[in-house]
This record gives sequence, C-alpha cells and structure tokens, in this order.
Amino acid sequence: MQNISWLAAPISDFTQQIKNGLLGHAYLVGVHKGYGGEELTLEIAKAALCQSPGELGACGFCKACQLLDGNTHPDLYRITADGNQIKVDQIRELCQKLTMTSQQGGRRVAVIYHSEQLNQASANALLKTLEEPGKDTLLLLQSDTPSRLMATIKSRCQQVHFEPPSMEEIKLWLSTESGSATDVTWCLPVMGGPLELALALESERYAQLLQFRKGWAQSLSSGHLCASLISVNEKQASDALKVLYLILRQKLIRQADLDALLRVKVTEFGMKVMDTYHKLSVMPNVNYLALFNGFILEYNKLTR
Repeated sequence: MQNISWLAAPISDFTQQIKNGLLGHAYLVGVHKGYGGEELTLEIAKAALCQSPGELGACGFCKACQLLDGNTHPDLYRITADGNQIKVDQIRELCQKLTMTSQQGGRRVAVIYHSEQLNQASANALLKTLEEPGKDTLLLLQSDTPSRLMATIKSRCQQVHFEPPSMEEIKLWLSTESGSATDVTWCLPVMGGPLELALALESERYAQLLQFRKGWAQSLSSGHLCASLISVNEKQASDALKVLYLILRQKLIRQADLDALLRVKVTEFGMKVMDTYHKLSVMPNVNYLALFNGFILEYNKLTR
C-alpha cells in the first residue's frame, strides 16, 4: 500500500521538528493501525535516523535510509507483543540496548507497536527510560487505543498530532487502491480503518461481510437464523458480531421516529453485542450457533 495521503502532514510536522532541533525524546503515536498508525510510526523513525531528511521525511538515499530499506539498521529497535502482551523481559532488553553507543553515530530509535499491550510490569520497566533517556535516544510508542495506556506513560510522551482523513478522502483513497468505484465504506467501523478495509477487499473477507449483513437483516426480520450465519469460525464470528452491531446502529440512525423506550432497548442490545465481541477471545468453547440464535430471540422479544 503506497501513498497514504493523510500521513503526509504528521510526517512533515515531525521532520520539521528534527530540522529545527526541537525533537523530544518520547512520542505517542495514537493512531490506529487501520488508519496507518504502524506506517506513520515507522516513517517518523526513518526520518529521525536519516542523515539528511527532506520536507516530507527520510531522504531515501543516504546510508541510513539504505539500511532502513534493507531492514538492517542497527540503531532501530522494534518491539511487538509476545502473544497478547508486551512482556517485562522485552522492555528490559530494549532499555539495556538503548544504553549502548549508537553503531551508526546518530540516534538510537525504539519503536513499540501497540503499546497498549504493555502489562503493568513492562510499563513500569519502561518508565525509567522515559524519565531519563540517554543522549540521542528516541522512543516512539504507537497505540491503537491510547486510552488504555498508563497515565504515567502518556504524561512522559509528546503527542504526534494526527488529523483523521475525511470520508471523501477515504473513499478516494479506497477507489484508487481497489480500482473500484463502488462505495464500500458502510463497513468501515467493522474494519478499524481504511487500510484494513483495503486488505479485506483484496481477500474474500469483504464478500463475507456483505453476506453477514444480508444474513443478519434476514434473520432479524424472520426470527430465524439465516444459513450464512450457521457455521462460522472464531475469526468470522468476530466479524459477524461487529456487522450485527453496525446494523443495529444504522437502525437507530435511520429510524429517527423510533419509540423512545425501544430506542433505549436497541441501544442496550447493541452494547451487549459489542460486549460479547470484546469478550470473545477469552470465552472458552463458544457455541456460535447458540450465541447467534440467542441474539435473534432477544431482538425479537424487545421489538415486539
């Protein structure tokens, strides 16, 4: 995926800070991966390591940029979750590396992807480095959900300013990426962002989302679970629940004259669906058929 237009401004702003000698030591990139949070974080890391950054980030030609393009720059450290957490040993090892001398004679840059996955111990281990970073050390914390980060972590980081793209900008970018003029943004809240939606369009996932939308609409109307919802795996179940929530949300938006009490009930039902979605990963041996049937029955009761 190339040319994510809405990332140009924050990359340019960050590069300007470097050129003006105003670079801090720690930044929080609170941008969801679906909107390019991972790409943005890597691009500003490259700009910080580049020997002659231009107006729009790294130059792409210097030795540092060549090492970065080859994924072999010795002063760039990347941390991702081990399982569903970033563990204390990972952070301790990173902090130890950041005390060493830069191998290329410039900055040492650490990128922590999905930093909301820091557990209590690993977050505490990171605090000392955030408080007393070594010379020419830069820490970049990317997060899909910055609200889940410890307040003590957030308070020690500067925020990378990010202006989300408009719906028109998203539609234009998606049509360029997919080569299709069809508006597919109905499922944007399900996907987390346009980048994930573009990937879904390249695979069978988007077609499946359409099936789920049709299946839920028929099931809620008839009171019986539709065939497309009967046999789903865990990954598909997550998408199916998010599509159900989206249908309920759209019902509330479109039916402005809906009875006030029924509106409250549908809202609460939608919240229950999303609560189930969030708990799905820790629910053992889920019977999705029974779960979905239960939702159909519950919906029918409250809308009678």
